[in-house]
Amino acid sequence: MSVSQVASRYAKSLLDLAVEQGKTEIVKADMANFHEALKSRELVLLLKSPIIYPDKKLACLKAIFEGKIDALTLAFFNLSVKKGRESLLIDIADEFNIQYNTKFNIALVKVTSATALDASTTEIILNKVKSMIGDNKTIQLETKINPALIGGFIIEFNGNLYDSSVAYQMNKLKHSFSNN
Repeated sequence: MSVSQVASRYAKSLLDLAVEQGKTEIVKADMANFHEALKSRELVLLLKSPIIYPDKKLACLKAIFEGKIDALTLAFFNLSVKKGRESLLIDIADEFNIQYNTKFNIALVKVTSATALDASTTEIILNKVKSMIGDNKTIQLETKINPALIGGFIIEFNGNLYDSSVAYQMNKLKHSFSNN
């Protein structure tokens, strides 16, 4: 079974259990905190290391998260380590968010712009995206600023990428001149 299939099954189990226990939002917040903690290279290396014993990994996870996340999430981490799936916790966290968004009809829209967008531009983008994906979805907007774009913006959602940045347009122009 592939890594994505295993991660998907574990994430589905966690989501189903969270829904059953009425802790969906709590577990989602826990997974977001875990995802944030994964910015630590040391934690990622710990989880993926084949030479560190599982009990040491579990002790580290408890030291980091006990009292900061719900008992259900901590028990899930415990089970994952005992089943030898701790290296997949990173993929499981990502898959959990995807399945959560699917279950609750949430569309994640990422907008990267050269400068901060004003409210009216953001509203125009959201309205355009809503018309493309349908009004039945709730849009979760994630914005980033990347001055390298020079101007314009990039929109990502549902596996689609719409690049209207000045940098992209200049690159296209550069390629068209070099091909002639």
